[in-house]
Amino acid sequence: MKPLDPLRKALRRDRVFDFMMPQVVFSPDLDVSHGPILYLEDVTVSFDGFKALNNLSLYIDDGELRCIIGPNGAGKTTMMDVITGKTRPDSGSVFFGQKIDLLRLSETDIAQGGIGRKFQRPTVFESHTVYENLELSLAADKGVWPTLFASLNQAQKDRIDEILEVIALTEQRHHLAGTLSHGQKQWLEIGMLLAQSPRVLLVDEPVAGMTAQETERTAELLTSLAGKHSVVVVEHDMEFVRSIARKVTVLHEGSVLAEGSMDEVQNDPRVIEVYLGE
Repeated sequence: MKPLDPLRKALRRDRVFDFMMPQVVFSPDLDVSHGPILYLEDVTVSFDGFKALNNLSLYIDDGELRCIIGPNGAGKTTMMDVITGKTRPDSGSVFFGQKIDLLRLSETDIAQGGIGRKFQRPTVFESHTVYENLELSLAADKGVWPTLFASLNQAQKDRIDEILEVIALTEQRHHLAGTLSHGQKQWLEIGMLLAQSPRVLLVDEPVAGMTAQETERTAELLTSLAGKHSVVVVEHDMEFVRSIARKVTVLHEGSVLAEGSMDEVQNDPRVIEVYLGE
């Protein structure tokens, strides 16, 4: 029985292999003429009979800052997995702009095409400097190893300087990433995503483990990114959500339970019952 386990794991329905997917180069002129940049319509994902997403429909507007909240098991992580190509739904559709069907693309295509994801735990190259982390991220399309032996042009240097200023790490540019505080590592990872020029940023619990000062700075950072980017924040810290929220979506049992301003969802009896009243 045990020797077959790795094979069974590899053949899971939700496992996607890059070589099976078409390689697509996205057009820089993404069609957002109708407003939304992300469309999830009637998306259902089941794991061993459990519906992690249950006919989920969600629309994210171009340039908006959206907060997604909900109790554990509500489907928040699965939703991000579907958007980024990590998990394939049983049914439904997922589009980037009007014309790009994300369900036909690999994780790599989606990431390179303009959707960046930041996980809860920061993933940075700790033995490299802050500047080198951004340099490697800038050159992701060209490959990491050739980049180590190439020189940056002036436009690339200017772009790194701009990102360092945005993430408030200009003074730490020559510090090893491993020496940064937890909050600074989170900002650096956001900067590494920005270096790839995403149109959409998916950010998972960005302030977990941060100091009050770091949390405040993170709120300022994410708010500043909205407009040029669409920012989707999954978070449990309600005070933080209130500080940045423009529109809040509450998930419950894989579906949208409520949506609106923070005041509207906090006063919704259904939300109080299943989440805020816990």
